[in-house]
Order: sequence, then C-alpha cells, then structure tokens
Amino acid sequence: MSRGKWLALLCLVPFAVFFIVFQIAPLVWVLIHSVQSEDSGWGLANFSKIFSSRFYLQAIQHSLEISFWSSVFGIVIAVLGSYSLRKVDSRLRNFVNAFANMTSNFSGVPLAFAFIILLGFNGSITIMLKQAGIIEDFNLYSKTGLIILYTYFQIPLGVLLLYPAFDSLREDWRESASLLGANSWQFWRFIGLPVLTPALLGTFVILLANALGAYATVYALTTGNFNVLPIRIAAMVSGDISLDPNMASALAVILVGLMTLVTLVHQWLLKRSYHVAR
Repeated sequence: MSRGKWLALLCLVPFAVFFIVFQIAPLVWVLIHSVQSEDSGWGLANFSKIFSSRFYLQAIQHSLEISFWSSVFGIVIAVLGSYSLRKVDSRLRNFVNAFANMTSNFSGVPLAFAFIILLGFNGSITIMLKQAGIIEDFNLYSKTGLIILYTYFQIPLGVLLLYPAFDSLREDWRESASLLGANSWQFWRFIGLPVLTPALLGTFVILLANALGAYATVYALTTGNFNVLPIRIAAMVSGDISLDPNMASALAVILVGLMTLVTLVHQWLLKRSYHVAR
C-alpha cells in the first residue's frame, strides 16, 4: 500500500473513533439492554409489554401521525417556496435563504414559548381569530397543535434542502418542451418531477427523521404530558418514579426500527423512480 493511502487511512482514525464511541457503542448498548428485563431477565418481555399496551401503542401512533403530516405539509410548502425563490430578485432570495438558515435552528424552549404567545389559549393570533369568528377554539397542546408546531420547523429545513435541487432543472428544457407542444402540466409530469424525485424523497425522509426524534420542543410545550416516543423514552431514563432504562432501550429500538423501515422504503422508491425515468 502506498504512502498516500496509509496517510489517508490515518486521517480517518479520529472519525472512526468518534463514530464508534458515539454512534456504534450507544446503539449496541441500547440493543443489549432492550432484551433485558428486571422481572424476567433476557428475552423479549419489553417488546411484548410495549405491543400489548395501549399506552405505548398510542405513543407510537402519535409520533408517526405527527411526523408524517408535518413532513407532508412541510415539504409541500418548501417545494412551493424553493421554486418561487428561483423567480424572485437575488437580494430577496439571499435574505429568505439566510432567514431559513436561521429559523431552521430555532427550536426547543424558545420556539415553544413563541408558539404559546401566538397560538396558546390566550395567544394573540388565537384571540384575533376568535374575535373575527374564524375559529371557536384552538388547542395548541393537542395533536393538531403539535402538527402545526412541527410543520413550522420543517419548512426552513425543507427549503434549505430542496432549493439547490431546482438547479438541476434547466430553463432550456422547458423551452424545448414548449416548442414540442408540451404544456406546463406535461413538463412537470414527464420532466420536472422525475428529475426532482430523488431530492423530494430524500428531503421527506430527513424531515420525517427530524420530526420523529424531536424532543425539546414538544417537552417544553407540553411539559412532557403529550404521549410521543421521545417523551416516553426520556421519562424512563430520567424519571424518579418510572425509571426503567431497559424499557427505554426497547422503545429506542422501535424508534430506530421505524427509521430503518422508512429508509428502506425510500431506497426502494428511489430505485423504482430511476427505472421509470429511464
């Protein structure tokens, strides 16, 4: 092996150590403890308890519903926003990109506090909508309220991920399609969407993972009283009454399994879209 390859391998050592210590080792620890139970020892007792409990199944259902719908709404708005940014002045485009970059990191306690002020029971927007007769009541701390909250921090992330993808759509493709008699719908059906499909699917998976693992914002908003997987895991790791790291590990394995399933479906859809495009 040449000296350059040895040097390249040596440079990978810090990354490999970091990856093993902070990625592989915790995952192995979680997998081992997920099949341990204080009552029955080694086995699948934790998973059996989870899938036979309506409480834990509700946490899984809430996590999937909130993550899915916030990702759908977020990616739709992000697609429209990213495409529109291509049509506006460069100064406005740069400002929106910078704003999206800033707001994509606006989460946790500050975001929860901002939404309480705006959309809480006595929030300014909630009161204005009630006075206008548009709504009778709105509960920010419900599943619908959390979907709105999650959608907020999904949009800027989606814009940042999708905006570069529109660079792959060349203007002369639209002109050529128009000269050949294609209308706008046909252009997007046969050219635009197939080109953007990998970016759309990849962005949707990232948004889904971002929502599934969100903890600080929902905890700050509901003080841990809304039943989702990250809240349940944290309660069993740090709680004084319901301390059960093994059960928390089992829930974490289910969360990892859900993300693995989503990733596998994503890869399958990518391959299918690639074959269809060809």
